[in-house]
Amino acid sequence: MTTKVEGPGGPRNNGHEMAPLNTRARGDGTHGVTIMLSPPDRNSVGSREGAGLPDGDPDRAAWSGKMQFFLSIIGYSVGLGNIWRFPYLCQQNGGGAFLIPFMIMLILEGIPLFLIELGMGQKMRLGALGVWNTIHPWLGGIGISSCIVTLFVAIYYNVIITWCFYYFFNSFRVPLPWASCPQFNGTDLPECERSSETAYFWYRTTLDASPSIEEPEGFKWWIVLCLLLSWTVVFFIVMKGIQSSGKVVYFTSLFPYIVLTIFFIRGITLKGAGAGLMHMYTPKVEKLLEPTVWLDAATQVFYSFGLAFGSLIAFGSYNTPKNNCVRDVILVSVCNAVTAIYASVVIFAILGYKATVGVDRCIAVNKGILFKHGLIDSIHVDNAIYEEKMNSLDSMTKTNWTFEHCSLEDQLDSAAEGTGLAFIVFTQAIVQLPGAPFWAVLFFTMLLSLGLGSQIGILEGMLCTIFDIDIFKRIRKPYVTGVVCLFCFTVGLVFTTGAGEYWLKMFDSFAGTIGLVVVALMETIAVIYIYGHKKFTEDIYQMTGIRPGPYWQLTWRYIGPVIMFLILLSSVLSMVLKSPTYSAWNGELGITENKSYPDWVMAIALAMIVASVLPMPLVFLLRRFQILKVDLDIHQGSIRRNETTASTKEMIDEDDRGGEQQGEENFNDNCTPVNHGDHGSNHQNDNDNFSTETDPCNHRQQSKQRR
Repeated sequence: MTTKVEGPGGPRNNGHEMAPLNTRARGDGTHGVTIMLSPPDRNSVGSREGAGLPDGDPDRAAWSGKMQFFLSIIGYSVGLGNIWRFPYLCQQNGGGAFLIPFMIMLILEGIPLFLIELGMGQKMRLGALGVWNTIHPWLGGIGISSCIVTLFVAIYYNVIITWCFYYFFNSFRVPLPWASCPQFNGTDLPECERSSETAYFWYRTTLDASPSIEEPEGFKWWIVLCLLLSWTVVFFIVMKGIQSSGKVVYFTSLFPYIVLTIFFIRGITLKGAGAGLMHMYTPKVEKLLEPTVWLDAATQVFYSFGLAFGSLIAFGSYNTPKNNCVRDVILVSVCNAVTAIYASVVIFAILGYKATVGVDRCIAVNKGILFKHGLIDSIHVDNAIYEEKMNSLDSMTKTNWTFEHCSLEDQLDSAAEGTGLAFIVFTQAIVQLPGAPFWAVLFFTMLLSLGLGSQIGILEGMLCTIFDIDIFKRIRKPYVTGVVCLFCFTVGLVFTTGAGEYWLKMFDSFAGTIGLVVVALMETIAVIYIYGHKKFTEDIYQMTGIRPGPYWQLTWRYIGPVIMFLILLSSVLSMVLKSPTYSAWNGELGITENKSYPDWVMAIALAMIVASVLPMPLVFLLRRFQILKVDLDIHQGSIRRNETTASTKEMIDEDDRGGEQQGEENFNDNCTPVNHGDHGSNHQNDNDNFSTETDPCNHRQQSKQRR
């Protein structure tokens, strides 16, 4: 249903004429779709006459300043992946050599798509649903798919913030609770002895992990409380949109850099920091010949920017029409890449210290064994003497005397990613630092800042889309935001069970992977091949004064879509050819074991993928064949349609044929508008927003010439 009010020029909604979808008979007897995109009243509030830009929502919120926008987008794009994903990829994919494919993919994939999303948001001044519905109503499913994927990710992403809260609170205890194994009757618990202090605290104390995803073993009340706290904090941050979240970003964006700098200064002064950095950044050029390295680089760039969530479109929609979005894209991209590299230096400086301390302890144990057998005079002998004695022993003796293998390389190679890095490996390194609780508080405050900054952006993309539907504009933002947060909290309770981490890994592997890539690919096709790359180039020029050159054209039209298609193909093949597994905690052995997902869990995973992709073809079919006549009242800007390729010609011509009769009904033979109010000279610049193909008079004359 649409709510219309009478105003100058006929039925209007918030200053915009509606764009009804009508079924009309064509000459061949079939039914098509007539889509009327009426020009906005240039006398309405929020109109930007002569700018060539759509009105969007005249009451739309706006950034209070350039710094607020910049910090918001930095806080969103620079997230947890920069801390616990990028360093791991560098280590596994050739060290410093990995920076080569990473920077190439950043230039060819990340920056171009970044500008598409930010530029379209600024141009249309609408959320994701409104932008794609404006380009063409048949493409409205892109916005719905983006919103669904964002919902899935928001549900599980906040669980990571929940775990950070739990560790943050425990960081104030002296000594740190993960510094030693808990004891029973004066002896360490066997499960802790078989694993490690930090692994035990993570899997048993924090998660109370179950043996498998099929055995949830009930809710863990301490995690439930932290989850409630995290959603409460998020609600108060985003409840009024950028009016409330815009204030918080000054902390969530800047504080992580302060903490990273503190850790950097401390890290490079520690013993073994140089070894950690050399291990990470020593280039292994031969790795560049492996296709998986390039695929990892492309995937990291794609996800680190937060593309296809709709958040960048939302952020851009709050900008002023003349904001230089090209400069913003380049600055944020550079900041994102530099932050990832900077964080890697900090992480591996600390891990180098941890590895060195571990090797020293290992050598001390072996020296004790040598001393016990009378091969050395003291456990404090020089390491050169120790090495000489160890080399003189045969392998059988080393095995029988149970020597430990002390290798700095092996210690560094054991570095993990994701939750394993943050909650097990790095916490173990923190324990070895003097004043460990102080460093723990700093570290988890930084993770909370990074997590909240990204979560704010994720929810903003979804809520912006929701509020672009007029039915929700009548409801106060805090109420809608509260319902969304309550729903996410309720669904998120599954992550507070003993199988919570296993469910999170399943969501992370399936909910936000294939769906996001498909959405990003369709976004590029929609803007470059349906809206028109020439029109988009002109839009960027009008807004920024910068005309995108060959680099942008090549990456938008060819290179970017190919890279995204390869990522999509790789993701699908990986899912089909390799049975998806998850790491489950075996408390009896004190280790993690890989287990296959049961069929019913895979069915849920498949359902999430389908739910995130299905709206795109579904909306296309419903609107193409008018199977279901539902017209959500969504603010639409005005657009110019361009016959860009043969693939879009049918879509455009369909509208032309359907709109021809409508145009003749509203204009008399002298091309004078009938009963539409007098807009006077305000239409002299209509070409700024409409091509001659969408002008009924010119359209009728052109169609007669074609006939």
